[in-house]
Amino acid sequence: MKYKITQLLIILFITMFALATLSAQNVAKVRRVIDGDTLLLTDGERVRLIGVDTPETKHPRKPVQYFGKEAYLFTKEMVEGKQVRLEFDWQRRDKYGRLLAYVYLLDGTLLNSEIIKQGYGFAYTRFPFKYLEEFRRFEKEARENKRGLWK
Repeated sequence: MKYKITQLLIILFITMFALATLSAQNVAKVRRVIDGDTLLLTDGERVRLIGVDTPETKHPRKPVQYFGKEAYLFTKEMVEGKQVRLEFDWQRRDKYGRLLAYVYLLDGTLLNSEIIKQGYGFAYTRFPFKYLEEFRRFEKEARENKRGLWK
């Protein structure tokens, strides 16, 4: 019995260590916010937020769109200069080579969904992703409550 408990504790310790190591590998620092849905990390990696689309502010062929500056400032306030945790879905990169990720603040807030909840962006549903139905619901609630760009 004592031997089995020891084995169980060793397995538990190894599992906890592996999980801690894995999550630590996905921690990064945001150098700057490019626009409401795109970040630049300190390692030079560009990150496109999965499942959210904000009005354009830096598109080469489009003018700054309505509420684009507000979306940019919201994202900037949330993450610029801060440590974040990245989580990935079925597709790791987009056609532009940007890393596709869910971005979590260290307090557990999911930036992608927070942008939609507060009305700074839309649920981007062109491609399937893990939180698609939740993000649609958050957008509907933001519209109904006239938050952000839905005022």
